[in-house]
Amino acid sequence: MKNIEEIKRLESIAKDSWYNKGANYVTIKYSFEVFKRFFIKGSLLEMGPAEGVMTEDLVNYFDDYTIVEGSSFFCNTLKAKFPKIKVVNSLFEDFKTNQKFDNIVLGHVLEHVEDPISILKITKNLLSDKGLIFAAVPNANSIHRQAAVIMGLLKSIYELNESDIHHGHRRVYNPEQFIEDFKKAGLKIVKQGGYWLKPLSSKQIEESWTNDMLVAFMKLGEKYPEIAAETYIIAKK
Repeated sequence: MKNIEEIKRLESIAKDSWYNKGANYVTIKYSFEVFKRFFIKGSLLEMGPAEGVMTEDLVNYFDDYTIVEGSSFFCNTLKAKFPKIKVVNSLFEDFKTNQKFDNIVLGHVLEHVEDPISILKITKNLLSDKGLIFAAVPNANSIHRQAAVIMGLLKSIYELNESDIHHGHRRVYNPEQFIEDFKKAGLKIVKQGGYWLKPLSSKQIEESWTNDMLVAFMKLGEKYPEIAAETYIIAKK
């Protein structure tokens, strides 16, 4: 029953996902630019790619490429768009394979799942001995969240905002909490950082910013990771 309810939840979110729109789209594209600096030769498992925004770039880097996605709606889209990729419609907890992967991407996944440490342990078991895990999540310390608290729009930086609720987020991490979950899963941090110095809401930004401005502030976030809108980790066994 629990799995059925989670699948229904995922399908509902998938029918009106915003990841391929506006600032969200640029954010995912930039996370690929960060991750690709550390890719290793071999196989790739992408977990929860949604519409496949990052998939569009990953497919050019990996021939041995598997996707596991809980939404059948997204899976059907991904299969049609990327026929060379193996697409598996499954919850992460139910995904079964004997293959070990050299690169595993969790792009904006861990804020969605009920038990992120359990998912990270599953991911660890899917990782090859030389493999790396690439994960990114929204950062509670982002200056736009801090400003929202000052203005009384959020009670705390950890409160779920309208966009979080729409996407089905269950939590907002700070960098320390993010690192701690990886350590609890028995993983070692190779690199931790941030990107996307986001001063305003996505709606405000999309009303007036150019793409060049978006990219510039993505890069600025790497200089100020503690207050960037996105925090990322690259980890190994």
